[in-house]
Amino acid sequence: VRATQRQRSGFGRQPGLLIMITCRTLGPVEFVSSETGKPVDLKGNKNRALFFYLVRSPGRSRSREHLVGLLWAEKPEEKARHSLREAVRMLRRLLGEDGLESGADQIRLVGNAVRLDIEDFEELEATHNWAGASDLVAGEFLEGLKVKDAWTFEEWLTSERTFWRGRSVGAFARRCEELLAAGRTMEAVAIAMRAHTLDTGSGVAIRAIMKSLALAGDRTHALQRYDLYLQHLREVGAEPDPDTLALLERVRQERLWHLSANVPIGPEKGAESRRAPLFGRAEELSQMVAAWENCVANKSAAVGIIEGDSGTGKTRLAEELLGRARLAGATVATFRAVEADLNSPGSGLVGLGGSGLLEGGGLAAASPRALGAFAENLPEWADRFGIPKGETLPLDKAIVEVVRAVAEEEPVFLSVDDAQWSDRDTLAALIAAVRDLQSSPLFVCFSFALLPPRDELDDLRSRVGRDVNGLALRLAKLADTALRELTEWAMPSYTKDEVDRLTRRVAIDSAGLPLLAVELLHAVALGLDLDQTKGAWPKPLRTLSQTLPGDLPDAIIGAIRVGFRRLGGSAQNALAAAASLDNPTTAERLGRGAGLDGEALDVALDELEWQRWLTADARGYSFVARIVRDVVGRDMVTEGQKQRIFDRVS
Repeated sequence: VRATQRQRSGFGRQPGLLIMITCRTLGPVEFVSSETGKPVDLKGNKNRALFFYLVRSPGRSRSREHLVGLLWAEKPEEKARHSLREAVRMLRRLLGEDGLESGADQIRLVGNAVRLDIEDFEELEATHNWAGASDLVAGEFLEGLKVKDAWTFEEWLTSERTFWRGRSVGAFARRCEELLAAGRTMEAVAIAMRAHTLDTGSGVAIRAIMKSLALAGDRTHALQRYDLYLQHLREVGAEPDPDTLALLERVRQERLWHLSANVPIGPEKGAESRRAPLFGRAEELSQMVAAWENCVANKSAAVGIIEGDSGTGKTRLAEELLGRARLAGATVATFRAVEADLNSPGSGLVGLGGSGLLEGGGLAAASPRALGAFAENLPEWADRFGIPKGETLPLDKAIVEVVRAVAEEEPVFLSVDDAQWSDRDTLAALIAAVRDLQSSPLFVCFSFALLPPRDELDDLRSRVGRDVNGLALRLAKLADTALRELTEWAMPSYTKDEVDRLTRRVAIDSAGLPLLAVELLHAVALGLDLDQTKGAWPKPLRTLSQTLPGDLPDAIIGAIRVGFRRLGGSAQNALAAAASLDNPTTAERLGRGAGLDGEALDVALDELEWQRWLTADARGYSFVARIVRDVVGRDMVTEGQKQRIFDRVS
């Protein structure tokens, strides 16, 4: 581990300088000879104390009088000076004759005789290399060093430890943010835990833990970690800071999943959970997060465009971005369009109004005519603001006023998924909102497939970066390296050769689409034998959206079947109903179709969302991927089952 840390940080290597000893101080103390690369020792805590105190002193020099008072104040003067001479002799044995200068009044370490890891830390910190800086931190500054009867030194050491603890936690927190921006959520949790272990009373550390766990979907554990933190603070007579309390409220508002005991949860479950990390999309997520953060910081409206073939992970990328916006305190509203919306003017605006805008802090400041436009279409708005008595604004004008009012108090994040099916009025209104609210922290994210083409979205894409702030991304298929990382995560017990073989097979059967790659690996983890399947796809010039279930390779069909059968019985019934009824379908209709209600229905639907079979918005539930819906509807639901489902909902 230490060898890897040295390689990453450049520790102990400065061309042209003679460094006799390199030292680890951020954690258990270690001395290493630069000549041999092997550990050496400096015995005696007071000898070590003298060494590190000199290294951290101005000019690496102190007077003999000062050092005697620092470490041997309890001894008579002659004995104290003798002890200092003995300590200097031990330092000279460690550093060599040229590494230490000892005069009548001063003791000084030669400038290039020693290099500490904290010097490398400072260099890495200055260049924002948080990964390298974090790698250097193995624990408390001078961990384990304690000197009896040297109160002045202990005060200095306490101060140094507080200083380096704060900087170390800061580096961990920034590394955590980098990992979260890249979608590496569980790695971020691990880094945040290291920060918290170093400083259990740090608000920075507990916020990193809570945010990482919340983005991993583990709201319950995030709140439990806060409770332990609060207990620790109160034991020492302290209270949480305002930033931590604000994040606490946002985490409390996150989704509470109702999952049965048979649902695999946690990173150690691998592909059995179907909730794969965001492999292969780190750069895209980082760019989108930066665009969103710039929008908020500069109070400048912007758009985010995520386009690509079906199955490339557009919805997943948008969801990752949404989660970060919610935890940052934004008002978030989402809408997922379906084909029927093309001929339903304003349906997307109504959908956004029903999915989060009503919770906006400054909403009441909007004009009654704007609020009335939504109250006419949404009962929850009518309940709060009343039925409008006079003329209301058109929805396209009302959305601008409503967003303007909310954005006066907090950022606004609007997301339209499958925007290729959105009605013309919704697209025009949201594009106009970005134009008219240029000085507001408004971010509108459009994710859409390449087919069918939409002139409005093509025009918007061409303007991004010219006269429209924001970012446009086109998601490609996963590269071989990303598929390999995904396979290694899914099959942690596989050897290198086994991983290589499975990666090649998954690449062929999935065509590099993350949706299908995860489906395959999930099924293999549950026992699917790919050697018993055949076929590959896609057919020339055909995308996943244009592919019928019968055109898919046997491995993909088999994977979907295996995944379906592994679901709990109630979840299978709910998914069968979702495949048979309209898209989207309300929870109430799904419950009637599946013969479920109450807690049983909640648990079944949460299982299907958690394992990414279904996604939900204000209008109801729909399949994450049409092709999966088609396979389930064709292969997993008999005609008799479909008829019974129809009978129950009619």
